[in-house]
Parts: sequence; structure tokens; C-alpha cells
Amino acid sequence: MAVVLATSPAAGLPWSDGARSDGSLLERLTAQLLTLPIREVLVVVRSQDAQAGGWEKGAESGLRHQICVSDGLAEDLRIVAKTARASTSPVAVLAADVVAHTEALSLLLEHPARPTGAIVASGDPAPLRPPVRTEWGRVVSAGTSFHEVEWANGTFRGVLQVGEAHLAGLADIAEDLADLAQRRHLGRVGDGEVPELLLTGLVRAGVQVHAVALNTLHCGRAGTRPAAERAVRELADVDEAQARLDAAVKSGDGFFTTYCVSSWSRHLIRPAARLGLTPNTVTGISVGFAAIAAIWFSDGRRAGLVVGAVALYLSFVLDCLDGQLARYTRRFSPLGSWLDAICDRLKEYLVYVGLAAGYLAGSREPWEIWALAVGAMILQTIRHVVDFSYAGAMADRARVAGLRAAAPRPMGVPWDEAPAAAAAKGTGSVLALSRRLDALSGARGVAYWAKKMIVLPIGERMALISVTAALFDARVTFLTLLGWGAVALAYTAAGRMARSFA
Repeated sequence: MAVVLATSPAAGLPWSDGARSDGSLLERLTAQLLTLPIREVLVVVRSQDAQAGGWEKGAESGLRHQICVSDGLAEDLRIVAKTARASTSPVAVLAADVVAHTEALSLLLEHPARPTGAIVASGDPAPLRPPVRTEWGRVVSAGTSFHEVEWANGTFRGVLQVGEAHLAGLADIAEDLADLAQRRHLGRVGDGEVPELLLTGLVRAGVQVHAVALNTLHCGRAGTRPAAERAVRELADVDEAQARLDAAVKSGDGFFTTYCVSSWSRHLIRPAARLGLTPNTVTGISVGFAAIAAIWFSDGRRAGLVVGAVALYLSFVLDCLDGQLARYTRRFSPLGSWLDAICDRLKEYLVYVGLAAGYLAGSREPWEIWALAVGAMILQTIRHVVDFSYAGAMADRARVAGLRAAAPRPMGVPWDEAPAAAAAKGTGSVLALSRRLDALSGARGVAYWAKKMIVLPIGERMALISVTAALFDARVTFLTLLGWGAVALAYTAAGRMARSFA
């Protein structure tokens, strides 16, 4: 279900791409929703606009619609709260003056998992595109024209979706905000900021909100007719099919994955989709290549080590491809995510066994190589435990912070200042220093890639294993894994401890 807020004059602006004009921005957005898994739309309008058009087309196309008249911001929020309490499926909240590629909307609204998320673009905050801060694919701080965000690194683009698990929380937040708006405690927040207020409230309450990146796609709000026409023309400059392919390639990967795998694995996505391969099938093939690599590694001779290294590299390419195919076809499932995580560990440890067995082919002392292999497995397992336990601990901390936020606050303190933003205050903190280094290094500077590589992500591990096994032997491979892995564990643990105490 979608709640479309046509409460600002911009919703009725006509749009034109230079070749044709087809009604208002509201009509354009409604037509786009027809192509997505949205089958019920609630259009919120002001009394003077109650006779505006745009929904008749939806009715003719089988889209259920309802027009709801509201007298102001507080009533808008109560309508959202009522809708959330009555809904049995995810609820999307959109501003009617959003101008976006349909593909950009589908990144969030057509996601099979239907998570709670918001469309976010990286870059400096701009008018009508309020600031947010994202970390590891999550919105950790969000603001409005009244609530500030520290260390902002992106902007919210007016499209929010709340999953079924968070609908009750959304209703409570919307009602609380409505009471504050009615008492005029939200400062200069305007009628058009309902999505921003709700996003800020969700983040403040500790809800995990996915940050859906746009990449080359466009999504934004238009406040004037020239801005709307310019925005629509800009949409035509982007190839949506190519943008969908680009979006399938995950951003934020390590150096090796970005430049030595994803740079060409993207060309396998469309052929795989045309062949009808599922992400789980690709995962299975990846495991097969890892098994081949382990068998060749167990040979112990130089030729076998080289062939095993090539097979392991191809296994990792397929490991990346399964996720890219899932994002391209939007065929996600809990089973697929679980299989991918389990198979990653299975493949890596299978290769360790093959390397150790091949090293013994030269009749060398078995205890040393098996000790190194088991040590590498234990170290890697500890690293994974640290990763998963930290993610759970931070989620618990966010929920606790959200509960504390419900307590009465002194006048003048923004009620919904995000816990993560509050934790980041203090320019002398380790966290603040880290962010300054990020800013100095640039989006893809040396410091950026150094921080990516030092944690020894899976791409770098597969490259390390392949190169050292092909050029040297298993002993060198395990020693390198243990040394680099120990540094990565220390670096990660220190950073997360700093974040935990911030």
C-alpha cells in the first residue's frame, strides 16, 4: 500500500520532457505505481484540492484508490498512523512531487523482502532533500528542516517504505509526531515534510532503515515548474536498463572485488538471467568450482596449485555473480541469504583442507601444516563471530536508545535526534577522527582502499590464497592468512570498541 501526500502545491505541477506533457506530477507518480507491486493508494490532499485528478487512471487500471482530505500536518500524520494500524502489508509513504525513474522506485518498492528502507543519494544535503547519515547500508541519522544531522553524507529523496514488522512502531511514531505538530513543537517543519519526519522518527526509535542507493538513477522532489520539467528531462538522459544492471553490482566492496571481479562479472548477469539460472543455482556452481580447486590443491605439485588457484578465482567470481543476479532479478529469499553465507565458509575451509593435504604429498611433517590450517580456520571463525555479534549488539543498543528517547526531554532538545548522531558528538573521539580521515581521503582515495583492505575481506582472502598457493606453497598461504588475519581482527575489534564506547 502507498500513501501519497499531495499536500503541497508542487503536486499539481504539470510536467513535460520536451516532447510531451501528461498531466501533473501526482498523475505521473500514480502511473508509475501501477507498474510496481502497489495495488492500493491513499492520496492525501487539502480540502481545496479535493477535486484534483490523477487517480481516475489508477482506477481504470485496477489500482484501488482512496482520496483523504486533511487540514494540516498533524492530520496528515494521523492518517499515516491509521493506515499503518489497518495495513497487513508494507506501507510506502511518498511525496506527490517526487520525480523519479520507475527503476529507482522499484529498488525499494519492488524488493521481494519488502524491508523498511528509504531512497537515499550520496552527496551534500540540498533543499527539499534533507540530510541523512548512512553507515554500512543503514540510515543511522536523519533530519528535517528543524532537526540537524551531524556528519551528514547523503540526502533523503522523499520515498520511504515501512515493512510489516515495523508498522506498529510507525503508527506510534506518527501519532506522537502529530501531537507535537498540533502543539507547534516541531518548529519550522512544513506540511511537505511528512516522509522526512517519519524517517527521522523511525531512526530515532532504533528501527533499522535500509539506505537504498540510487547510483546513476534519479529521484528527487521538484518545488517549481521549471525544476519539475528539468528533472523530467534529466530522467531521459539515463538508460534505465543499464542503470538496473549497474545497480546489481554491489557498491562498497573491497579493492580486489571491485577491480578484478565486478569489473567484468557484470557482463555475465544478463546471460545468466536469460538462461533462467537462479541465484541459488549459481551458488551451487560456485561451490563446485571451490571443490575442484581443493582437489587440484591436494595434488601438491606446481601445476595442480596453479589450476587450483584459477578454479578458486572462478569460484569467487560466481560467488559475486549470485548476489548480482539476485539484485538484478530481485529474486531474494532467506534461504538464498543463508546458503550464500554458509557456502562461503564451506568453500574457504574446503580449500584449506585441500592445501594442507597437498602440502603433505611431499612427505613433510603433518603436524605443522595441520596446525596452521586449523589455526587459520579458528581465526577466521572468530572474525565472523565478532562481526555477527557486533551487528546484533548495535541493533540492541539502538532499540534501547529508542526506548530512552521516549522519556521526557528538556525544552530545546530535539526529541528525535538520532542515537547514532548523539554518540558521534565530540570532535576528539576516535570515531570523529576516523570520519575526518575519510573526508580527507576522498570517496575512493588511498586511505579509503587501505581501510577496505586491512580488514581482509573475502575478496582479498581469495586473492591471497590463489596467489600464494600458485607461487609458493600451503605453508606460506597459511602463515600469510594468520598474520594478515590477526592484524585485521585487532583493527576491527579496536574500531568497534571505539564505536561501542562513543
